[in-house]
Amino acid sequence: MNNLILLVVLPLITAFLLPVIDRFSTLAARWSGPLVLLITTFIGASAWLQLGTGAVSLELGGFRPPLGIVLYVDQLALLFAIAVSFGTLLLWPYGNRGGLRQQTLTLLLAGSGSGLALSGDLFNIYVFYELVAVVSYGLAVSLRTPAAFAAAIRYLIISGFGAALSLAGIALIYDATGTLNLAQLAQLAPEKLNDLQGLSAFVLLLIGIGVKAELFPVNTWVPEIYATAPKRVSALLAGLVSKLAVVVILRLLVLIFPQPEAHTLLLVLGILGVLTGELAAWRARDLPRVLAYSSIGQLGIVFIAFSVPGEAGVFAGLAMALHHLLIKPALFLLAERWDGSLAGLTGAAKASPLGAALFVLFSLSLLGIPPLPGFWAKLLVLTSLAQMGAALYYTGAVVIMLGMVLEANYLFRIIARMYQKAPSTGTPPGHGRLDLAISSMLGAGLIAAVFLLAPLADRLQGIAAQTVDVNQYIEAVNPVPTRNPI
Repeated sequence: MNNLILLVVLPLITAFLLPVIDRFSTLAARWSGPLVLLITTFIGASAWLQLGTGAVSLELGGFRPPLGIVLYVDQLALLFAIAVSFGTLLLWPYGNRGGLRQQTLTLLLAGSGSGLALSGDLFNIYVFYELVAVVSYGLAVSLRTPAAFAAAIRYLIISGFGAALSLAGIALIYDATGTLNLAQLAQLAPEKLNDLQGLSAFVLLLIGIGVKAELFPVNTWVPEIYATAPKRVSALLAGLVSKLAVVVILRLLVLIFPQPEAHTLLLVLGILGVLTGELAAWRARDLPRVLAYSSIGQLGIVFIAFSVPGEAGVFAGLAMALHHLLIKPALFLLAERWDGSLAGLTGAAKASPLGAALFVLFSLSLLGIPPLPGFWAKLLVLTSLAQMGAALYYTGAVVIMLGMVLEANYLFRIIARMYQKAPSTGTPPGHGRLDLAISSMLGAGLIAAVFLLAPLADRLQGIAAQTVDVNQYIEAVNPVPTRNPI
């Protein structure tokens, strides 16, 4: 298991060496990134098979926690670390798209994203989160257009504001406990963070980290970035980066802030996210913005699910998050050639029959049409909300169903336009072979999930059960007690 540090180190080192390699061989530099990502994916998959249902803690530098750097490896952390390596491999800027600069940034995203998924203390979470943020800024302006720079500046301002809030929240936690190690915080939280200071720290961290998780109200950067960035970058941000932020929020909620007030706040913000996202998607008039606002709405459902205490909420939220991780990158890849006004999609099915068919498949799953995985994920969320038996949770269920109606309206409207007869002036362009191949692969995975639903659900439920097991987390890390916590 000690080789799991390579998931973080290999991409970061390669990213810094890439310009040097490029001086000697452009071909070697072009394929160094995919090779490294393939290796890290293999390392992660091998560790997944070895780990089983257990959890381990890796102490870097030989220092025991909470003094040393700790990587915590359980099924949840490893699942998303593998998703980062494999996702960046799929969405790599092949064909020299974006050049050496974008390849370097993609490797930095892979390394920092894996570090974020595996980190076991708030300090390293903050460091890797900020590294992901800096890389995101660079990727967002890959096209170097005035619109892209304007959107990136707005993103930078909002993200900088979020970083300041996160740092303030971490400072409040350290002031109350004297440690930033998550396992030790889980031990101290019931006594030292179960008050107004603790709740304030959670609010600051939630809003700060929620910038990348597309959480209401700090998600106003989303439509502009996704509309002006290359669609592969949009796929990375919507599919991977947002999920890493969601995982961090989940860890904080389970380990440090299990208070009812924290769950209620998450529920309210999730409801507002669904309403604002789906209404804005319904009004949008170009495909990238439709997908961007839809992403806000879907992540709102994830937060609503996580607001349900216990295993049921985590199970439902992870199902929604993983479904979104699969669907949204594929849709953004399809949007690569379908940019611009929705009116321009007339006749798109004739130009790209497979692309249009894949768009229909992903849209049906996004809507929750049985027997596609999206139906079962939303059913889990609605069932967990109904079991709570509280008015606010019933409100969340009603809002989700209202969002499904709005989704059906704008997605079927887009599909109908695609299959209309194209005007004589011409049809929209077809899709590139690579984009279509990756979307087809993700579509095949979606269909395979229909037939593997039972084993996938069992495994995901096991991940949820392990995630909410605070005692297992503490025992795996086994931090040295702080003698004089503040």
